[in-house]
Amino acid sequence: MSERDLAVLALERQSWPGPGAKERAVRERLGITPTRYYQLLNVLLDDPRALAHDPVTVNRLRRLRQARRERR
Repeated sequence: MSERDLAVLALERQSWPGPGAKERAVRERLGITPTRYYQLLNVLLDDPRALAHDPVTVNRLRRLRQARRERR
């Protein structure tokens, strides 16, 4: 996994104080747009290396993604 992949997972482990804080952190720390961030995150959720690196975060996000899909 790349340093950027690890940074994406690290951002997802954090809790955010209010609206916009996470998006600001994505731009400042990673230098990418929030849209690109979520694209990368979705790819990471299907990567077995990400699951091995941070199973709690990846499984939590997989459950949230699945719940959103089921609501559609």
